[in-house]
Amino acid sequence: MNKINIPKNRIRKLKTFALGKKPYELQNLNSYNKTLIDLCSNDYFGLSRDKDLIQASYEISLLQGLGSGSSRFITGSRPIHKLLESELAEWLNQEKVLLFPSGFQANIAAIQALANRNSIVIADKFIHNSLLVGVKAAQSKLVRFAHNNLKDLEDKIRKFKTTHNSILIVVESLYSMEGSVAPLQEITKIVQKYNVELLVDEAHAIGILGPEGKGLSFNFSDYITLITGTFGKAFGSGGAFIACNSKIGEHLIQTSGAFRYTTALSPALSAGALTALQKIKNNKEWGADLLNAAQKWKAEILKNFSYSVRGESHILSIIVGQEEKAMHLQRYLEEHGFLAVAIRPPTVPVGESRIRITIRKNLDLNIMKKFISVLKNFK
Repeated sequence: MNKINIPKNRIRKLKTFALGKKPYELQNLNSYNKTLIDLCSNDYFGLSRDKDLIQASYEISLLQGLGSGSSRFITGSRPIHKLLESELAEWLNQEKVLLFPSGFQANIAAIQALANRNSIVIADKFIHNSLLVGVKAAQSKLVRFAHNNLKDLEDKIRKFKTTHNSILIVVESLYSMEGSVAPLQEITKIVQKYNVELLVDEAHAIGILGPEGKGLSFNFSDYITLITGTFGKAFGSGGAFIACNSKIGEHLIQTSGAFRYTTALSPALSAGALTALQKIKNNKEWGADLLNAAQKWKAEILKNFSYSVRGESHILSIIVGQEEKAMHLQRYLEEHGFLAVAIRPPTVPVGESRIRITIRKNLDLNIMKKFISVLKNFK
């Protein structure tokens, strides 16, 4: 095998963490069991440690097995799958929901359902890697438009509309590295104007943003062809879903390799996701509370430092600039008890390396004050 051609300063190393005693703590097993305050998990409501989710996963495993054992087309389809799909479809006001073992698979399946080698996929510059892999798998022509730039989007649609009948627009509702929100109201108007398809990835928004946490797509779902989402973030479980109309849902069932040829989502994760859905339904204030907390964090960072801070919701990026400085800041924060990972190229553009922090339900204001105090002494 040829030597991996990655610059030495960009080699990533896997680290192992155990849960700490408090809901926001992790133990870094690579550093003498050092206890850290976790500022980078996507477990936004702390539901991965919720006793009700864990109990539901345990009980369903006794009844329906720990793993599914095969694909949904063989023996892998369990009652809990159909229950979760129907409950989620009703909540999102969608005709069909299909479960997938991961968000990566769901996004690949979604792209392949709507695009082929004759299609043009016009995607926001900052879409997730899984969507890019989906475009490649579909053998479609990929065209990028400037992030959240409606004029650039419309210009590119207009350019290709005269030569291609199949055009798919791909965006995220909330971008994980920028914390920026897609202008879906305006995008859906453009989609209607030019009669093109739209795919929206709700991975980081579902459960938090939109009406009662139903995602930013909810109010515009009549003009969105496919919605993808995940249970591995706000829902504290694992796996993912595609939501769509019945016709596309049946098309996915019959043709999607990502759905047909993979072991079905485990009953345990399905039960955890269903219990999380019930909790999110019953605690409609969670999303607003999280956003209010994030606004306080952002305001305090901006008040005390000259760093640029990006993010319109619970994902905040402290722009450091050069990747060496970002890595230095990551190590400094870890030495002082905070896990806040540096994001650097190729994930973000050169010169825009950052410390990305995620605000979660169990991070109180005392933790924020401690973080600000530590950051003040960084040189």
